[in-house]
Amino acid sequence: MKKTPLLNVALSRVVAGMGHGDILVIGDAGLPVPPGVEVIDLALTPGIPDFSSVLRVVLSELQVERHVLAEEMKDVVPPAMVEIERSQRKLGKREWVSHEAFKALTRTARAVVRTGECQPYTNIALISGVIF
Repeated sequence: MKKTPLLNVALSRVVAGMGHGDILVIGDAGLPVPPGVEVIDLALTPGIPDFSSVLRVVLSELQVERHVLAEEMKDVVPPAMVEIERSQRKLGKREWVSHEAFKALTRTARAVVRTGECQPYTNIALISGVIF
């Protein structure tokens, strides 16, 4: 059995298979996923699992070079922004794009992780880095 916090088989497989520059999106329950992009659906009910918990566990295993957020988050400031700020050291450089550009970015993601988060614009694109 794995000793690290990430136990979900599908998510663990995607993280293990990511290379430099690959994209993993963690999204709220309403983020549309383009056809052909793998969905790892963790949502059970509104709020479970929450975005922050999923982000913390993913960051325990994924080396992130930079991350992308929707500019609309600046206006809405969802509660998960606290966790994003707290995790800044692990998230690398920040890039802001429009929500429409963010949704377009999801077309190139290795996978989109759907959480039970029900706060608008609670989405992040993690661009993987290297450990050397």
